[in-house]
Amino acid sequence: MVPVPQSRPTHPPTPPALRRTPVQQRSAERLTRILDACAELLDETGYEQLSTRAVAVRAGVPIGSVYRFFGNKRALAAALAHRNLDRYAERITARLAALPAIDARRAIDTVLDEYIGMKRTVPGFALVDFGVPAPGEAGDDDPNHLVAGRLCELLAPPLGRADDEILRRKILVGVEATDALLQLAFRTDPSGDPALIAETRALLHAYLAPALS
Repeated sequence: MVPVPQSRPTHPPTPPALRRTPVQQRSAERLTRILDACAELLDETGYEQLSTRAVAVRAGVPIGSVYRFFGNKRALAAALAHRNLDRYAERITARLAALPAIDARRAIDTVLDEYIGMKRTVPGFALVDFGVPAPGEAGDDDPNHLVAGRLCELLAPPLGRADDEILRRKILVGVEATDALLQLAFRTDPSGDPALIAETRALLHAYLAPALS
């Protein structure tokens, strides 16, 4: 097997929803507190009741600090989704690097297990995983396309597979199917219905393993 590359794909560190990029450490820490507060409140109140003022109070910052970074709560949630995708990619990369060998089935299990793990444990992830739970705006990127693109970048090199149009289409179909099935699994059981998760895993192995091999 081709070893996991040590370098990661480069992505803009600043979410597109940010009005201003934090430069100083204090500003970056404040941004982290704001996003953490947003995630906590999403679990407590839901997206519709979320407000920038409540986020500011929870984060212990002036409301102006929130507006320095975000124009509205949608931009705030979009930045949280961007951070979630970055952390998801980091978790996948770390887990693949720890494997003695990588094949298609292990790669699929890693991708699925890390998502389920975040769904169960990461604040706010149940409502805002990689996209905002509200109608999109003009120019918004489709979250599942973003996820599929990132997964192609992460999986193709260690599996010795070309990151081509065919692979991207296959992974996008897998992401779309998984998204629908796991929504059902977590509606059925707040921790994720084990039988539906097992069916999702079987579907991904059958459909994606040949494309990744």
